[in-house]
Amino acid sequence: MYHFFVEPSQIQGKRIVITGGDVNHIKNVLRMKIGEEIAVSNGEDGKEYRCGIEAFSEDEVICGLRFMKEDGVELPSKIALFQGLPKADKMELIVQKAVELGVGEIIPVAAGRSIVKLDEKKAKAKVSRWQGIAEAAAKQSRRGVIPKISEVMSIKEAVAYADSMDVKLIPYELAEDMAKTKEIISGIRPGESVAVFIGPEGGFEEKEIAAAMERGFLPVTLGKRILRTETAGFTVLAWLMYHLQ
Repeated sequence: MYHFFVEPSQIQGKRIVITGGDVNHIKNVLRMKIGEEIAVSNGEDGKEYRCGIEAFSEDEVICGLRFMKEDGVELPSKIALFQGLPKADKMELIVQKAVELGVGEIIPVAAGRSIVKLDEKKAKAKVSRWQGIAEAAAKQSRRGVIPKISEVMSIKEAVAYADSMDVKLIPYELAEDMAKTKEIISGIRPGESVAVFIGPEGGFEEKEIAAAMERGFLPVTLGKRILRTETAGFTVLAWLMYHLQ
């Protein structure tokens, strides 16, 4: 079943109005007909609105609500991925797969060892593109919300931003053995917010690790092998998805 996102204001009781680029996609690409069922989410409340197409206009698809699923597919905890800016287009893959794995927010971090350096104009363009990738991934994976891609932050800003989160994890090659990491992960309770800090290629600098640990971050190990920056994030998110679902 095809899934689309609308603004909350476009859900009007039992009438749902789809506008924008999805109109052309529904009418001319998918060639959907009156009576066919689609799933709609407003990107905020996590609910899935099942509705049937009732009419087409030049710039709208009018649908009627049939029923609503409230259980959804969202994790019971908000997970924020703080991702050190990687090289090339790796961030696009990271955004896509992190959204599929259930992340609630992605914060790009300009860490000391980040090779990519973005000025304000380039950063805004990148964030806009990453937000579009997040929306497409949310549609594909039938998410009830569209995870937010925040503005690029410095490591200092990112650590401060994570202060309000209940659990803060930072993979670190000098962390204690896997038994301690398992204990930390298994101790996370549904409803607790979780920050996951992933360094760029080359990892975080020692001073960045120290600053994070001073603010309550818990060092965890990802095993005996050294993982790429994109693999490290997926690994922690997969652990959390398995534990919290």
